[in-house]
Amino acid sequence: MQDALKTFVTKEWYYFIPLLCMSITAMCLVFWRILLNMNAKTDMGKFLPILQTIMQKEGVDGARKLCAAQKGLIPRKLFVAALDNAKQGAAAMRRAMANTIELEIVPDLHFLLPPILAIAKVATMIGLLLTVVSMIETFTAIQKATESGAAGGAGSQAGSIGLALFATAMGLVTAIPLVFSYTLFKAGIEKFELLMKSAGQKLITLVQNVKTAPPAAAAGAAPAAAQKAQPAEAVAAARRA
Repeated sequence: MQDALKTFVTKEWYYFIPLLCMSITAMCLVFWRILLNMNAKTDMGKFLPILQTIMQKEGVDGARKLCAAQKGLIPRKLFVAALDNAKQGAAAMRRAMANTIELEIVPDLHFLLPPILAIAKVATMIGLLLTVVSMIETFTAIQKATESGAAGGAGSQAGSIGLALFATAMGLVTAIPLVFSYTLFKAGIEKFELLMKSAGQKLITLVQNVKTAPPAAAAGAAPAAAQKAQPAEAVAAARRA
């Protein structure tokens, strides 16, 4: 097996190099997509309490600044779009989040997936094509050996037939991990969409609570206004007396 592989790499390098380049490219794309997915995630269990605290103290504007400074897709794109439309009500926030998910976040999550799937499909076909070409050359050599009456005949070309199958094997080795990775990425996108919908509904609830109970700064200003109004009320009462 090892000797046959060395022979395939050295003697039939014009088959080996294209398949090797496809494998390296595919590995780079998968690794790149994994890094993008890691940067897109946000621990919502930790982030939402922080967002709620900021929203209670600084209002919607402070919450938007916090979300815009995050790396994750949910706070940086989904929450920012929703908070930009918070003054127009919950329906406007839902529409903004739906548009952001469809037009921005989902396309970002699908980035690099089409090339990964394309390489997975093409690698198998290229491996099969190279095998067919190599088999044609091998059977042609067998025919010439038979016509010339050379010793060995078909048996002498058995090694070449084995080498021809290495191209198909390399194509499958490239395609199988890519198809597996593509399937996992697609499942991750569906799971992420559910997480976005859940997080969006929680954000709407937070905004509605803030509208019901104003931020701490506004609540602190109310007693001061009441204190200023007391002298005027006392004067009016004295005049009535």
